[in-house]
Amino acid sequence: MGVEVLKHQLVKHIKGGEAFYPIDKMLDEITFEKVGIRPSGLPYSFYELFYHIVYAQVDIIDFCTAENYSQSDWPKDYWPKTQSPSNINDWIKLKEDYFNDRETFSNYIINEEIDLSEVVKHGETQTLLREILLIIEHTAYHTGQMLIVLRFLDLYEN
Repeated sequence: MGVEVLKHQLVKHIKGGEAFYPIDKMLDEITFEKVGIRPSGLPYSFYELFYHIVYAQVDIIDFCTAENYSQSDWPKDYWPKTQSPSNINDWIKLKEDYFNDRETFSNYIINEEIDLSEVVKHGETQTLLREILLIIEHTAYHTGQMLIVLRFLDLYEN
């Protein structure tokens, strides 16, 4: 298998739907009125989980590519301060940011000059491949939680 094929497979996994229900579809299932609801017995809302995915994704991307990177304070910075967005415009912007960052990083990955085995810009031993897999694993983990929230809100049956 060539490196180009591997890169395209990795991008497919970043975009989701290969082994788990894609975020794109989940975002279509949830209404703004329900994004901030914490279903009974669950410690998080759909919004809180999605915010966390978005924040972690951009943090990892910046770790790999930004000229200047400063480490965020875990776990405080990685979770929103509220269980729902302030308004619908903030919710829309969060979704746009997620998809824009994901697309930018996908284009970065498939660039033929980019070596998956190189240590990333702000890494010590962390390679680009490791960071890509981290985004995939992290997103898949929390996507499962988001699906549970959708089920508890009676927005997904399967």
